[in-house]
Amino acid sequence: MRSPSEVILKPLISEKSYSAMQFGKYTFDVHPSANKIEIARAVEEAFEVNVVAVNTMTVQGKERRRRNGRGFDPKRKKAVVTLAPGQQIARLFETSSG
Repeated sequence: MRSPSEVILKPLISEKSYSAMQFGKYTFDVHPSANKIEIARAVEEAFEVNVVAVNTMTVQGKERRRRNGRGFDPKRKKAVVTLAPGQQIARLFETSSG
């Protein structure tokens, strides 16, 4: 069993994901081989919340121009996690200043 830091790579913050947070949906970049059960357990363990649903999708890498022709960014997997009503992840936006 993987630790939460191995399953959840980083939170994805965009306008679309930010607006979904008011409905209790949070978007994460996750390990490509992680399944929905592992993602739900990792979020529950890391943020001490109850997960109701997990939706996953594989995002293809964008085409990039390179010196020697064209290449692609690596594909990645993202997960949209729905929390139980009334719960939220407050630590998602905390930054350490030092």
